[in-house]
Amino acid sequence: MKKYLKPALYALLAIFLLAQFIRPAKNLSNDQSRHLSTKYPIPAEVESVLKVACYDCHSNYTIYPWYAWVQPVAAWLANHVNEGKRELNFSELATRRIAVQNKKMEEVIELVREGEMPLASYTWVHRDAMLSQEQKDLLINWAQSVMDTLSARYPADSLVLRRNR
Repeated sequence: MKKYLKPALYALLAIFLLAQFIRPAKNLSNDQSRHLSTKYPIPAEVESVLKVACYDCHSNYTIYPWYAWVQPVAAWLANHVNEGKRELNFSELATRRIAVQNKKMEEVIELVREGEMPLASYTWVHRDAMLSQEQKDLLINWAQSVMDTLSARYPADSLVLRRNR
């Protein structure tokens, strides 16, 4: 058994080192031309909370920690960010259908209220992203104001998200 331990460790080390050459694409475009703020105002205090607690996974620009350059963490983070952007991307939301915009704001309210966002795995590392009740209320009230603006501008049936059959 001992004679296999050393070669196995060397093999694992070699795999780890070779994996460092695999670099997933980083989320660094920072294109804000289709950001939600181009259609709806985002107060500075809300923007501040969004930057700290949401934008790393839900925008076109992620601020990466040092360990994001180490595999396999880099691949896990890239997948996590891509999944987050697929669910909600504030940098692209202004181009989505009105019903989608309304639904996403509804989801922001629900997930923040229930404490499901930001994710515990994110706040575990980014302690400043843990939302106080005041910050939660701020985000919830802002998302509700966006929904109110949508309902004032558009007919009620255009706010309902219909699934394609």
